[in-house]
Amino acid sequence: MKHENRKRTIRFSPPDISEAEIAEVAEALRSGWITTGPRTKLLERRLAAYIETGKTDIEANDEYSNRVVCLNSATAAEELNLRILGIRPGDEVIVPAYTYTATASAAIHAGATVKFVDIQKDGDPITHMPEMDYEQVENAITERTKAVIPVDLGGIVCDYDRIFEIAERKKHLFTPLEDHSDSLADLSSRIQKAMGRIAVVADCAHSLGASRIVNILEAEKTEKARRYCGAIADFSSFSFHAVKNFTTAEGGAATWLPIAGVDDAEIYHMYQLLSLHGQSKDALAKMKIGAWEYDIIGPWYKCNMTDVMAAIGLRQLDRYKGLLARRWEILKRYDAVCDELGVSRLIYRTDCMDSSGHLCLIRIPGIGEDDRNRIIERMAEQGVATNVHYKPLPMMTAYGKDCREYPNAFDYYSNLITLPLHTGLDDEDVEYVCGKLKSLLEISR
Repeated sequence: MKHENRKRTIRFSPPDISEAEIAEVAEALRSGWITTGPRTKLLERRLAAYIETGKTDIEANDEYSNRVVCLNSATAAEELNLRILGIRPGDEVIVPAYTYTATASAAIHAGATVKFVDIQKDGDPITHMPEMDYEQVENAITERTKAVIPVDLGGIVCDYDRIFEIAERKKHLFTPLEDHSDSLADLSSRIQKAMGRIAVVADCAHSLGASRIVNILEAEKTEKARRYCGAIADFSSFSFHAVKNFTTAEGGAATWLPIAGVDDAEIYHMYQLLSLHGQSKDALAKMKIGAWEYDIIGPWYKCNMTDVMAAIGLRQLDRYKGLLARRWEILKRYDAVCDELGVSRLIYRTDCMDSSGHLCLIRIPGIGEDDRNRIIERMAEQGVATNVHYKPLPMMTAYGKDCREYPNAFDYYSNLITLPLHTGLDDEDVEYVCGKLKSLLEISR
């Protein structure tokens, strides 16, 4: 190992910004159009093409319009997904106890009651991802349940076939909204009636570019097909925050599957209204000659993406497949050292699933919170920043739950460490992290 005795500074998750992104942002600034405009609309179409095909170089023509909405955060995307679905006070939304607060807070913003469910013991038996206990999900569904929010944590794709099967089995409990008092309520009522069951609203904050082979209903029969996240669940939300694989500094996007009897353009238009104060025309439309006049359809929200943010995303998307490939190279080295040390790790690829490799979660056998925290501190003393993803939400003050009701989530968290994983790491950095982890674990044993 080269330079193994020289202390390095290994940051946890800095963004990968190249001269291409910088140049595109500068061009956006020079253009005079820095709020929502042509770059945002282009990024939406290119993301729609990528989600459908897995390719980043497809011409972003009108075929891919009205299928992705870019917003200022994944939290806003999830909240607008729930509002389009008509989630409101009196409704229940099922959320895993093991996730980041945005998964639950978006449902609370919409007025729903969050019902937490525990994860499977030690996570999914194949991938080890802290995935919901699906028996608990099924038991948690009542007449008030309107949605379940699976989380593709670390970019590993949940078992959506299992989730949809549960939703179908429980559809006899579902009563669709019947409210046509305004345009949003009318749209939500028609969507709920067309679906006829609880909605599957995926938290894909970590999983842009991840895919899974799932059941697809084609011509009245079910066939298996690989689909990318964003085209699996009924509605999905992505994060483009600075620490994500793909970034626009802040930002996110909402996507949805086609809904029988409801036009995608109508759904897209409602997202535009919800994200821009309920204003019937955005700034781009109002700039057309004589088109200044507008209406306010509802007293709604302000969470649109700007063209400055979209400029970063356009060039990130050009590079994205290469960024993912580099993450796989790093993960292979981490996997090897974990296997050597007998440390549990996520399984990022299976026969039916390819993850986006967003987080490197490892679990140290035989230790608890205190020992885990000491390892984190000692890694930091050696210049290596690590983290923990996540502290279960029932442990947080805002949610005020008894964590003993979620023992699997707590056990999973108590010996977990997240290693630095980003494309700014060179091979010697990765070897340095592996070496420090190995030496600390050998000492602790």
